Amino acid sequence: MFLPLIYALRERGVKVGTQEAVSLADAMSRGLHESSLDGFYYVARSLLIHRVEDYDDFDLAFGKVFRGIEVEAKQLKDELLEWLKDAKEREHELSEEELAMLERFDKDELERMFNELLDEQTERHDGGNKWIGTGGTSPFGHSGAARQGIRVGGPGGNKSAIKSADARLYKPYRSDLSLDVRQMQVALRKLRAFTRDGVQEELAIEETIDATASNGGELEIVTRPPRRSNTRVVLMMDVGGSMDPWALLMSRLFSAAHKSTHFRELRTYYFHNCVYGQVYKTERFDDPVRVQDVLSDCGPHFKLIMVGDALMAPYELLSPGGSITYGDETRMEGIMWLMTLQKHFHRSVWLNPEPTRFWNGNTIEHIRQVFPMFPLTLEGLGEGVDELLRPGRG
Repeated sequence: MFLPLIYALRERGVKVGTQEAVSLADAMSRGLHESSLDGFYYVARSLLIHRVEDYDDFDLAFGKVFRGIEVEAKQLKDELLEWLKDAKEREHELSEEELAMLERFDKDELERMFNELLDEQTERHDGGNKWIGTGGTSPFGHSGAARQGIRVGGPGGNKSAIKSADARLYKPYRSDLSLDVRQMQVALRKLRAFTRDGVQEELAIEETIDATASNGGELEIVTRPPRRSNTRVVLMMDVGGSMDPWALLMSRLFSAAHKSTHFRELRTYYFHNCVYGQVYKTERFDDPVRVQDVLSDCGPHFKLIMVGDALMAPYELLSPGGSITYGDETRMEGIMWLMTLQKHFHRSVWLNPEPTRFWNGNTIEHIRQVFPMFPLTLEGLGEGVDELLRPGRG
């Protein structure tokens, strides 16, 4: 029953192995899915999926495998409800013995009997004391005389498994989707590194407790310099041209970086296609700064984040002065300027909004040899931050 679902998940790149399959089989053998598609949906998702980011892929795979089953079940339900709309009233009063018989079932027994009858019954039934019908003395049906039982008919309650899958409530958590400002802020927050400096003091709670205990219970206050973030970041972003489709995403990244309060220092610069001797303080390219000046002001301990699609004409990257020239020093190839930046900073990454399937056969291949490159997605940004947190050179 569940093997097609596992294969569908694997087709979508979700890592599902033998252990998950065995666990799901064991859960089904124990009846944890309550013999229903709805129950199977939640049990399978809890055992097969280990990351929230994969919930959307689970919904897509589940819908692909089980949508036909849901349609058949809905048709049967609709037929049953339509029949019960035309319920026949019972034609006689029940005897005391019949009433006593109807009242002897508890809830669990009723549910078991109801499911058994659903499997056996093949046609409409009015009156009588066994089948699911109308106007009879069976504990199941509509317009009968049973005081306790299962009434069939009326509006449904919970969502079905297929409707839950189709809703795709976890679509925003997919790791291959573009980031919003909040997600970027959360990812960038991992970059913060704290050091103790400054002359102002703060209460050291744990040390105060230890000192007080060692002092026989007499309060002894211990203070220390406050912890301050020591993370310094240089953010360089490509704008214009082929980056126009990613303008909104770049604006979100800019907003997230500047809203982040956990950086000791953040410097933002812009370039077009590649760095050629200088970068700019504004996206209008009207406030240039020499790359050498940036390197002089920003030590190797700064973390460099380059953002761009890395797409351009090959000559712009590999020929001396491949783009606009700014004096003799810019006769150096663009790729050499990128290598200069990468060599100066102990840790650096390149975030690329271009889908990874387009990373081969163009200038992206050359730039990937200079910088560790990651896609500008939730998962990619997380991997990029992890790269920046690795011990640096020097």
